[in-house]
Amino acid sequence: MSLDKATVRRIAHLARIEVPDSALEPLAQELSGIMGWIEQLREVNTDAVAPMTGGTDMKLAWRKDVQTDGDKPEKVLANAPDRHEAFFAVPKVVE
Repeated sequence: MSLDKATVRRIAHLARIEVPDSALEPLAQELSGIMGWIEQLREVNTDAVAPMTGGTDMKLAWRKDVQTDGDKPEKVLANAPDRHEAFFAVPKVVE
């Protein structure tokens, strides 16, 4: 399938893409090449090929939801600009 400049201009308009007139001809050639590849793919016999439902049949490995770090309030609060006992102190933002 060969696309002309008018068709490419219409596609760009529908896609809300601004394409300058000087770029229409190269874009038309590139899109025509892509359409040619698609036409070649249509010729491949896929009758015996089952449709894919995903990339693989693997399942994600789950991990236990356990606490691996913590109970170190002094380390956590070491970089706090201001603290009150074992908490971050922040300025009041709502009156």
